[in-house]
Parts: sequence; C-alpha cells; structure tokens
Amino acid sequence: MTAAGILGLAASVSLLSGWRLYVCVFVTGLAMHFGWIAMPAHLHALDVLANPWVIAVAGVGAAAEFLADKVMWIDSAWDAVHTLIRPLGGALLALAIVDPADPRWQVIALLLGGGAAMLTHGAKAGTRALANASPEPVSNAVLSTSGDIATTGLLLAAFASPWAAAAVAILVLGVAIAVLVLLRGLYRRIARKKKPAAP
Repeated sequence: MTAAGILGLAASVSLLSGWRLYVCVFVTGLAMHFGWIAMPAHLHALDVLANPWVIAVAGVGAAAEFLADKVMWIDSAWDAVHTLIRPLGGALLALAIVDPADPRWQVIALLLGGGAAMLTHGAKAGTRALANASPEPVSNAVLSTSGDIATTGLLLAAFASPWAAAAVAILVLGVAIAVLVLLRGLYRRIARKKKPAAP
C-alpha cells in the first residue's frame, strides 16, 4: 500500500471513529478475524482487533451505543461521555495504521487522527442535540440508523482499496465540515431569537 493509501485509510478510520468508535473496532475486528479483508503486512498493530475478546467487548459497546443512540437525550448524554473516548480511539486507530518504523508519521497520525475523530464527533453530537430539541421523536431514530449504516458501509469501502479509503476520508471530512458550518448558523439563529429585545 502506498503512503497516500495508508494516509487515506488512517484518515477514514479516524473520521468514522468520531461517529461510531465501537462499530469501527467491531467491524474491523470481524473482517480481520474471518479474512474478509486482507490487511497490508505492515499493519500488525491492528491484529489485536481480531482477538475474540476485543471483538466481544467492541460488540457489547456497539450494541449499547446502538440502543442509547435511538433514545432522545440519552444519545446526547452518551455523546458527552464519549467526547474524550472517541478522539482518543480515533487517534490510536490512526497510530496503529501508519508505519511504526517512522516516528514522525506516528506523531502526525496521532495528532491528526484525534483531531479528525473530534471533528466528526462534534458534528454528530451537535446534530443530535439539535434533533433532540425538535418535538417529534422520529428524527433521532432516522439519524442514528443512517449513522450505523453509513459507518459500516464506508468503513468496509475504505478497507477495500486505497482509492476508496481516500474517497471515504474526503467525503466524511466534507460532510462533517458542512454539518458544523450549518449547525453554527442554526445555533446563532436560535440564540438571536432567544435574546431579549433591548428596551
């Protein structure tokens, strides 16, 4: 795998971890365990994800997140608890993907991986908080289910080829930035409406 492919894979996994960290670990572990994906030889640091115990713990975490993410306000509480966990997990996954022989790339992967996961986590948490403010309960389930499907599909696509990994990274990054910009505008508009008029 080329350097661009490794960077694309590290970026896509980190970005997706900000949405669904446990799903990323669970799906990657299952895919490696059953040989659905052929990992490059230098990615031995990811072998631990194929361990049945790691898969089981990630599966429990993914199931808990799946349920918590469908319930109004519990999803926001879950996101608040994971504000540190998701970026840390994204940083560690990115670190495991880059070549361990080059410490410069490891530091870059750690920093950018954590930042990427924090970016997508912020977009997800902000969107869910806004959805919780709406009176109807359907948007939570729709947003959550869409996140489950998108994360799993995009993760498998990223592992399929270096070009797909780069495309996934660019797509997820673009969506996260667009969502954050949109949320910023919406929150500003809400704040202006709530601000009392000057006498």
